Amino acid sequence: MISALVRFSIRFPGVVVALALMLVIYGIFALTRARLDVFPEFAPTQVVIQTEALGLPPDLVETLVTQRIEDTLLGISGVETIRSQSIPGLSVVTVIFDDGSDIHRHRQAVSERIAALAGSMPAGVLPPTITPLTSSASTVLGVGLTSSARSATELRTFADWVIRPHLLSVEGVAEVNVFGGRVREWQVQVDPARLVRYGLAIDDVAAAARRATGVLAAGFLPGVNQRIAIVTEGQPATPEELGRVLLRDTGTQVLRLSDVATVVE
Repeated sequence: MISALVRFSIRFPGVVVALALMLVIYGIFALTRARLDVFPEFAPTQVVIQTEALGLPPDLVETLVTQRIEDTLLGISGVETIRSQSIPGLSVVTVIFDDGSDIHRHRQAVSERIAALAGSMPAGVLPPTITPLTSSASTVLGVGLTSSARSATELRTFADWVIRPHLLSVEGVAEVNVFGGRVREWQVQVDPARLVRYGLAIDDVAAAARRATGVLAAGFLPGVNQRIAIVTEGQPATPEELGRVLLRDTGTQVLRLSDVATVVE
């Protein structure tokens, strides 16, 4: 066998060179289209749906959120199995499709189904969202922030508004998850006894806080050559300013948020 190959190569050198060139050209072409990764993709074709249900225990998350999402996803073409996890305040539904199928087509089908479900969720439950498309080895780096001079709130604010946008701008980074610390927020801590004393409901307090923190369009002033936009500067800058927001004015009595609640950061 080997001697025959040697005799053929000596007799037809042009054919051997042509075959070698064709093999090199095909190798270069295959190399440019090859998928290079540190780890092979071993995870199945799947779509993960997360839904935040703030304040709900696991049994209510399962009944009111997870089960409704599972029922909505039934009947999608190519579904192999549906797995779910209900924990306090969060529902995670994983839809696994047939191996080797088109993940982008499946994500579109799932997105259409949950879009119709978003408006019928119980009060306090955020719309379901599909997690970004990542590989099975998606978590590649964990970073911890500590400080002896900054509070947990300041560290969380720095991570959310400085570090996370910079990491998301890096090519190849699909998602940056931030957890821990303390999220900065203004809390209107209502005193129920004061509400009863003044004959108010919790909805009245929520409506007043919403009016104070929302940005409303003020229109514009028409001119000869241009329109001048009207910009309002009514947003409270501190919790103390939010506490001075008008709650009710009866002509003889003026109530503010600070009269029925404590506004703190």
